Amino acid sequence: MRKLTVFNQISLDGYFSDGHGDMSWAHKTDAEWGAFTAENARGGGELVFGRVTYELMASFWPTPAALERAPAVAERMNSLPKVVFSRTLDRASWNNTRLIKGALAEEVRKLKAESGPNMVVMGSGSIVAQLTDARLVDEYQLVVNGIVLGSGRTLFEGVKERANLRLKKTRSFSNGNVVLWYDATE
Repeated sequence: MRKLTVFNQISLDGYFSDGHGDMSWAHKTDAEWGAFTAENARGGGELVFGRVTYELMASFWPTPAALERAPAVAERMNSLPKVVFSRTLDRASWNNTRLIKGALAEEVRKLKAESGPNMVVMGSGSIVAQLTDARLVDEYQLVVNGIVLGSGRTLFEGVKERANLRLKKTRSFSNGNVVLWYDATE
């Protein structure tokens, strides 16, 4: 069975976007962090997005600016297989992307049962909460940024039941980021 991992950045006060939907605070560009993200991108897998995050990613990663800013990450983001869950999109425009319009939890169960690479949800807070409630996430990789936003959207907004997690490891960076790896338990 394929593994489903969530990789997301959050503020110290628990928000993945601020009160205006801005996530620019999470984009750090120092050498140590750049090396980590490039190495993470080399890990492969199938990327999973909700519509909003998909449209943001598809508008940036195929551009010359992305290739200049983070060439290794841009190459992987553009070449990896991708899935976008949306009821409103008519087609997926970014290369190597399949559009799925069905019920999220049911479709992710099917994807996990298929053979293929592990899957990674990036961003996409609303689907993270739904997949957490459905107990379909195997691992959470949360990047805690040293910033307090005061308001915004939490990654687990709308989760109805407690989800117990077990800390596997941590790594801190000189830019103030701390990555926390959690396994889902049940």
